[in-house]
Amino acid sequence: MPIIVRIDVELAKRKMSVGEFAERVGLTPANVAVLKNGRAKAVRFSTLEAMCRVLDCQPGDLLEWVDEVDEHGAPVPTDPGADGHR
Repeated sequence: MPIIVRIDVELAKRKMSVGEFAERVGLTPANVAVLKNGRAKAVRFSTLEAMCRVLDCQPGDLLEWVDEVDEHGAPVPTDPGADGHR
């Protein structure tokens, strides 16, 4: 049940570099890389708020929950209706 981080998608939409994003949010580029690569164990709400402010987006634009991922980290489609709730 991983959380997929979509910072790279939002940066690309805005043609913003990691360096500029890191500076405007108040993070190091290394910490942005940890977030982008899904290696972060936690994100402070204040950091999430700053990221959303800089990117003019909602938290759901940056974070996505998926049931499973494949060996490359890509979301695995689930069978809609398999659990009777989709």
